[in-house]
Amino acid sequence: MSIEDVLPEAGQDGPLYAALTQLDDAAELIGLAPAIHQKLRKPKRVIAVSIPTLMDDGSHQVFTGYRAQHSMERGPCKGGLRYHPDVNLEEVIAGAMWMTWKCAVVNIPYGGAKGGVICNPKEMSQGELERMTRRFTSELVEVIGPEKDIPAPELYTDAQTMAWIMDTYSMQKGYSVPAVVTGKPTVLGGSLGREAATGRGCVFAIREAMCRLGLPLTGATFAVQGFGNVGRWVARLLEPLGLKLVAATDSQGGCLNPDGISVEALVEHKVQSGTVVGLPGTDRITNKELLALECDVLVPAALENVIHQGNAGDVRAKMIAEGANGPTTPAAQEILNDKGIFVIPDILANAGGVTVSYFEWVQGLQAYFWTEEEVNERLEAIMVRAFEEVYAESQARNVDMRAAAMAVAVGRVAEAQRMRGIYP
Repeated sequence: MSIEDVLPEAGQDGPLYAALTQLDDAAELIGLAPAIHQKLRKPKRVIAVSIPTLMDDGSHQVFTGYRAQHSMERGPCKGGLRYHPDVNLEEVIAGAMWMTWKCAVVNIPYGGAKGGVICNPKEMSQGELERMTRRFTSELVEVIGPEKDIPAPELYTDAQTMAWIMDTYSMQKGYSVPAVVTGKPTVLGGSLGREAATGRGCVFAIREAMCRLGLPLTGATFAVQGFGNVGRWVARLLEPLGLKLVAATDSQGGCLNPDGISVEALVEHKVQSGTVVGLPGTDRITNKELLALECDVLVPAALENVIHQGNAGDVRAKMIAEGANGPTTPAAQEILNDKGIFVIPDILANAGGVTVSYFEWVQGLQAYFWTEEEVNERLEAIMVRAFEEVYAESQARNVDMRAAAMAVAVGRVAEAQRMRGIYP
């Protein structure tokens, strides 16, 4: 399937438009060869499969699943798998492209992939999810693998999902293949430190950025949109550095206290109630209101396109660290630039997850495992180096951090393509 098959339906606020715009801007900035530019605008492979699944009531439901593989110039593909009613081909292709740049910007030997199944996991039993996952895996068994494409958990998938994929793939091969997925349970070869990795990497990037901008850590304020795994860990790890959480939201709304919110109290409240709304000592706030709060650091860690042309002018944070993928549209980025807001782009800010996934893959291939301290130290080294490289590129070219990160990433992928050539 060609990318043009979905482009007519992709609006200018859609993820695919944003991904292609960012690539085109980077191509112009670095003088990318037209042939390589055109190749990178298209995914290497897109797979769409039907997934007949036995439901608990004895009926069968046929789900649709996708896997897009954007690039293999620098190594096997790597990317998440999401279960959601709104999964569509456009976001899957865009996500695969962003994963290519994310892996390249932190300089790990992967290309990008992304997958999803159109379903509502909140309305499915554990047994139904397992049967659907195993059938989906069996449909992809020829195109995934440790040397081809390594899935990982994402929205509404988790370590258990990865365990089912690993087991199904291993049964097809006739032996255990732990390196076929990352984000597995540790008992099956998962890496220590993986759960906190995306949030931890984001915190390293925030720390480095605040140092460059001359912003003191102690007493600085931050707000988190999306208090899920990433947002929760960002908050947990920023607080010990001296920063103060003033607001957090989830899908049901949020809470605000300008004097500060105890992160652990908020975590416990969400565990008990299912939402951050209603934490004692806080006022209720909407997601829209949170984005317009005056604070030092704003962390959008929820969904795509939450900062757009219509609300970017209301943002009053000094810095944005994109914990989510694609939270800022191209039009919004221009507005933020005009306002002088420093943005740590998603392909850098949230690359900690794929970095530790890479560590897990390496450990699985070697059957030799690291301590959590070793994982965190290596993650910090990679994130700090990547931030320094992108920041230096930003200063040298006099461009924003997103443009600089794309220049670094696209340049690396393009150089690999140039050296390999086009076969035949």
